[in-house]
Amino acid sequence: MRHPLFLKTARIAAIVVTALWIIACAVNPVTGKREFMLLSEADEIALGAQSDPQILQMYGVYKHPRLEGFVNQVGNDMVAISHRSHLKFEFKLMDSPIINAFAVPGGYVYFTRGIMAYLNSDAEFAGVMGHEIAHVTARHSAKSYSRSQVAQLGLGLGSVLSERFAQFAGLSSTGIQLLFLKHSRDAERESDHLGVVYSTRTGYDAREMSKFFETLVKMQPEDGGGLPDVLSTHPNPADRVQSILESSAEWQSKIPNSTLKVGRNDFLNRLEGMVYGVDPQQGYVENSMFYHPSLKFQFPIPGGWKHNNTPSAVQMQNDAGDAAMIMQLGLGTPAQAANEFLSESQATVETQGAVTVNGLSAYRSIATINSQSGALKVLSYFIQYGTNTYVFHGYCAAAAFGNNVSTFESTMKGFRKLTDQSRINVKPDRIRIKRVTKAAPLRTALRSFGQPDDRLEELALMNGMDLTAIVGENDLIKTIGK
Repeated sequence: MRHPLFLKTARIAAIVVTALWIIACAVNPVTGKREFMLLSEADEIALGAQSDPQILQMYGVYKHPRLEGFVNQVGNDMVAISHRSHLKFEFKLMDSPIINAFAVPGGYVYFTRGIMAYLNSDAEFAGVMGHEIAHVTARHSAKSYSRSQVAQLGLGLGSVLSERFAQFAGLSSTGIQLLFLKHSRDAERESDHLGVVYSTRTGYDAREMSKFFETLVKMQPEDGGGLPDVLSTHPNPADRVQSILESSAEWQSKIPNSTLKVGRNDFLNRLEGMVYGVDPQQGYVENSMFYHPSLKFQFPIPGGWKHNNTPSAVQMQNDAGDAAMIMQLGLGTPAQAANEFLSESQATVETQGAVTVNGLSAYRSIATINSQSGALKVLSYFIQYGTNTYVFHGYCAAAAFGNNVSTFESTMKGFRKLTDQSRINVKPDRIRIKRVTKAAPLRTALRSFGQPDDRLEELALMNGMDLTAIVGENDLIKTIGK
């Protein structure tokens, strides 16, 4: 039986939610129908402007002039014929190996270099671009955000982490929350259809978009414990291929005798030299040790723990998901960074003081932070190295702290200078475009360019082909090199 206070609170929440449904309606610019929406257009623009710096900080921007110019050209051409051509869109190429493209309210559209590596023509890219623009023009992201806000209001959801600590540690922000919003099946279908419309009207063969979904069907989502990939934010690709082909045929019938662009070779040539996979100069893990060649430091990652390296932080989490660590830059001296953290998080300090970590000046603290779900205990190290202060937080429920503190200590006290030149002078993999001199199966062609057998399946996915597919003489294919 529910407590009477809970029932009263639930009734109040239900009344509020019902009232919101009645008053918070707006006309969808695509369908012309009224729908539930907490955000006005001005709110959408403001939310996007607020979220964009957070997303850039989390992903990082990838500089590749040939691709950047192409992305902006295609995006702006589509916006001009879209249902919300008055919005000022911004298109960003993100420095992440994660395979994803996404949009946030207000006209911000992002493509990771990870997804660019798996696209194979101008038309294929244009279809995905049209799909993402459609999420904005049809207000899907704004609608998902509105529903999530109501769900939180109705359920009164708590969190293991206090909001103050999560915000200070960079684990909770509006921009990052938007990345994890999933669209409904109807929204995905509508974006597929509008992607076909927008790409066809700007002169591209929209049938090519279905090839990317076919590639997605063959992929398995990576369990990286961090930012979402395209399979988590755009689910069910298998049942969408046929509808894309049917919608393409319908729209192409409206413009008979036109020559629609595919542009495979042009697109592949733009990819030449693009970093592929993890860029080791931004940090990499090998044998449970995190190395950062550019900043020249290293520290151990606990065995069996997941990790997620972003431009702003390294996040680590145990398998059970009940203990985590984060490493990021702090401001000022170790003591100043510690005082700022303890003050901002309104922590109750158990112990604090100056220490030394492998010859480096540091500050250590153990504190408790109150959260909606109970007390959170945090071990923190603030380590001076060069001109930077590196901050580690290890946190879990207070009752479990004794079981985790030695693991936290081992990682934090393992922070040290990186001097091994073989770890410093590492180079990233890059996409190298090769021209096939003789017709052959893709497997044979890849081997002829020195590609190792253990990467052939990966390269087949990147090229959007099966290994048995015949590659014609003078055809271009992607390979991986330095």
